[in-house]
Amino acid sequence: MIDAKLGACAQIVGPITSVYRWEGAVQTEPEWRVEIKTTSDRAAALVDHTKAHHDYDTPEVVAVPITGGSAVYLAWVIEESKAC
Repeated sequence: MIDAKLGACAQIVGPITSVYRWEGAVQTEPEWRVEIKTTSDRAAALVDHTKAHHDYDTPEVVAVPITGGSAVYLAWVIEESKAC
């Protein structure tokens, strides 16, 4: 995702324990959360890329808006997430 310039930075958190219902049964599994900083105009491409390359049938992909932060950092995110 970073190499494809779909995001500027990815942070991998885990393993974490996820408990969820899937196909009628409660599952408990170790997972890793990947947080990718990108721009709103690259979010759809990032979702498509994730779905195409993830081994889950329904990977968890959510977008959380950035409402503020360091102007220098946010400018870097914009620059690093630009389509080639």
